[in-house]
Amino acid sequence: MAERKVDFENRGFQGRWEAEYMFADIKGKPVCLVCGDGVAVIKEYNVRQHYETKHHDKYKHLDKKQKLQKLATNLQQQLVGKGRDFIAYSLAVDESRDTSDTAQLSIFIRGVDSSLCVTEELLGLRTMHGTTTGKDLFEEVSNCVNIMRLPWDKLVGLTTDGAPAMCGQKSGLVGRIREKMREENGAGELTAYHCIIHQESLCGKALKMEHIMSTITRAVNFIRAKGLNHREFKSFLEELGSEYNDLPYHTEVRWLSQGKVLKRCFELREEICQFMESKGKDTTELQDKKLLCEMAFLCDITSHLNALNLQLQGRGRVITDMHAAVRAFKTKLRLWETQMQQENLSHFPCCQTMKEQVSTAVFPRAKFAEKLSILGADFTRRFADCETQKSRFELLSNPFAADVESAPTNIQMELIELQCSDTLKAKYDSVGAAQFLRFIPDTMPQLRTQAAQMLSMFGSTYLCEQLFSLMKIRFTLMADQ
Repeated sequence: MAERKVDFENRGFQGRWEAEYMFADIKGKPVCLVCGDGVAVIKEYNVRQHYETKHHDKYKHLDKKQKLQKLATNLQQQLVGKGRDFIAYSLAVDESRDTSDTAQLSIFIRGVDSSLCVTEELLGLRTMHGTTTGKDLFEEVSNCVNIMRLPWDKLVGLTTDGAPAMCGQKSGLVGRIREKMREENGAGELTAYHCIIHQESLCGKALKMEHIMSTITRAVNFIRAKGLNHREFKSFLEELGSEYNDLPYHTEVRWLSQGKVLKRCFELREEICQFMESKGKDTTELQDKKLLCEMAFLCDITSHLNALNLQLQGRGRVITDMHAAVRAFKTKLRLWETQMQQENLSHFPCCQTMKEQVSTAVFPRAKFAEKLSILGADFTRRFADCETQKSRFELLSNPFAADVESAPTNIQMELIELQCSDTLKAKYDSVGAAQFLRFIPDTMPQLRTQAAQMLSMFGSTYLCEQLFSLMKIRFTLMADQ
């Protein structure tokens, strides 16, 4: 008997479901606009049952059009209302491809009002069919800004993923927004940033140790790719009485997973070789002393890089704190380079373990010191804007130590008053730099404006990346249903 077609059973998405049940057609799947859940089979019965079971009581008093309008309008009105009070705001913009290879543009806003309260929200998520040029990106961002009635003269910062279409000074998003600001108010005072987290990840590639990761990935894939091998390896570890019971999987798209895989592989290096040999695999490369030393070094430095990466993640991160974390890491790199040259491996425990197992002649301390020097140089190059913004940020992160003569003239008088106030100095000491900004008195409006601008700035596109990750997870789960 011929298989029935979905169209024959009338299981295609019906447009009226949007108004009647608050469902939308997303990548061929019906998705609830209220809770984000999907249904496995495209049938009206399933869609209606979801709505009546979970949302009917709350929205039954609304007519069809009201249902759709209420979801978006309330949020939009709230943001428009808050936007009227912003004295400064910044945008974080990133573009990514979804599971169907369609471009998605994510736009987040962080605004600061006259009370120095921070609002951080999703401004827009736009699907882009066709090209994603600087002009296309600008049109989408501009529409979002205009719809929310945000004043262009209050825009102070723009953080992107660093792609040419984003950061181009003429035809890119950055250049076009600066031109728009000049048209609107005769100014173009926009500070553009390349995502700090993205740059930190790029710095790691300067080590040029992909050959080590490739060797490890092959071993991990041999064990994890086949269910039988994986089960036998876990049993093997249990028989040996190992403190570990498994080996994590590494994927290129998960930066932090690399560090976990490296560390576990180093700790289980002997067990991995024994297991692979029992399967008839050649482990000569995995037992090479030189490679093991390089694996130890990569494991240690990746652990340090991951610690920095985690410091830079999260919502509401103040850009001055993020820059401080990067500057601290650059200083650590200089210390580690000197210590490596002296064979002081206090901060490189895996290297210390290998050095105890091999001769001094085998352990390539000079080579690793050079790697640290190269990494430091790449951090300096990629974070050159840290130095250009350093004095500006220090002005507010440590205002009592700021040099008044080198400060902008419009804040010099207020800065003197602040530095001479014992009461404000005591408050600064008690609450810390980030919180202190909210205690700058109204009698110092220029300093408060400077503080608002700094608090509004995104140091990364973390929120955009987080949104894309959640979207991919959700669509993957829906596809598996």
